[in-house]
Amino acid sequence: MMNNVEHFPLNSAGSDKVGKHNVEVTSPFDDHLIATVEQADSDDVEQALTTAHDLFSDRAAWLDVTQRIAILEKAIELMTARFDELAKGAAEEGGKPLADSYVEMTRCIDSIRICIDELRTNVCRPVPMGINPASQHRFTIMKKEPIGVVVSVSAFNHPLNLIAHQVGPAIAAGCPVIVKPAENTPLSCYRLVNIFHQAGLPAAWCQVLLPENHDIAEALVTDSRVGFFSFIGSAKVGWYLRSKLAAGTRCAFEHGGVAPVIMTENADVDAAIPGLAKGGFYHAGQVCVSVQRVYAHHSIAREVADKIADIAKTMRVGDPLLDTTEVGPLIKENEITRVAGWVQEAKDDGAEIICGGDTLPNHCYQPTVIFNPPKDSKVSVAEIFGPVVCVYPYDDVDEAVAQSNALEVAFQASVYSTNIDEAMYVSDRLAASAVMINEHTAFRVDWMPFAGLRNSGLGVGGVPYTFEDMQVEKMIVVTSKQIS
Repeated sequence: MMNNVEHFPLNSAGSDKVGKHNVEVTSPFDDHLIATVEQADSDDVEQALTTAHDLFSDRAAWLDVTQRIAILEKAIELMTARFDELAKGAAEEGGKPLADSYVEMTRCIDSIRICIDELRTNVCRPVPMGINPASQHRFTIMKKEPIGVVVSVSAFNHPLNLIAHQVGPAIAAGCPVIVKPAENTPLSCYRLVNIFHQAGLPAAWCQVLLPENHDIAEALVTDSRVGFFSFIGSAKVGWYLRSKLAAGTRCAFEHGGVAPVIMTENADVDAAIPGLAKGGFYHAGQVCVSVQRVYAHHSIAREVADKIADIAKTMRVGDPLLDTTEVGPLIKENEITRVAGWVQEAKDDGAEIICGGDTLPNHCYQPTVIFNPPKDSKVSVAEIFGPVVCVYPYDDVDEAVAQSNALEVAFQASVYSTNIDEAMYVSDRLAASAVMINEHTAFRVDWMPFAGLRNSGLGVGGVPYTFEDMQVEKMIVVTSKQIS
């Protein structure tokens, strides 16, 4: 192993064990070795769960609110000091262009700040008493307590901010947390967790494990000592794991979608195009609410497709560590093969490839615009998770709504129109958890709810909502004749 390759040992509290197996983390752009990470076996998982459960069971060891706030504030200070290093590290391991990784790092810090804000206003609504004879001489004290051990399984595409969303609320709620990062992008997770430890969080309160295989990972998730399970990833894996959870384990999942956009004949095309291009090609389309299906009125459909293509053709594709890069590589080589296959299938079935449609060196793919692919082609019915935008002409807006709602997934959607009545009509009929009016589908700030419906997920993400999920309410009823 080269001396300049960083190594991350097991991050299991109280363990000085050396793992038997290492994962090599490589750049998705040029495959250079970045670091090695020790993998956890079944004994490591058992130790981590025992440590976390014993910690939660000892109420005298719980961190009070002032301690949690101090830790999170110090973590923000440390993250800010290492801002460039963390952003560049995320770009190197995940392939998101550096400019966008800087934005993600800003959001990561803000997500922790939101955790602090939530802690400072974390109150319960009391239950009314004294309103009938049975409830007289009583009042209630409501308090919030941590739900228990949290296990978080994360995805590769936002290696900084997803960890902030899954680990930050657990720390704020006072839950011991064990996090399993994505195997392709674990380094940002290890760096952030180390920062939490440096900020004063005892190691036992946050542990990182990269299990050797799926069976060991499943054992971690489905253990009866887990109070809450947070999952970001594929629907197939998420729903499977939910079916295996122990009785009493609560959960929340984010699975992604096939984001639809409806553009009415009154849409301001020129105003919409830059956002649609950004929303479709940001992080090479590897975003769960990436613009994928654009239903445009037939009078503007070709103009919309051509103008998105005009931007796509000018985008700089390549090394994510260059300041000028706008679209980086896909996370793995087999993803390039899959995306290319889906685009070729659409072309073979009669779709017009307006631009792109070819692979590039270093696991990159050309930003691609497809005009009117068949409704049953893969690019129309499944999440492509690549830099591909499809544009479909329609005659009747209800037809476009029906096509938008036709899939098993439902997440964020958009409608573009200068007619507010028309925009509200479409918004009211779209099957989505959030509808953006005159904004692309990938819009998000970290305090808003972020939830998939149908096959797209379960529960509500977003820092305040995850924080709420990781707590339980306890009611104490006080009885005294002196209470009027």
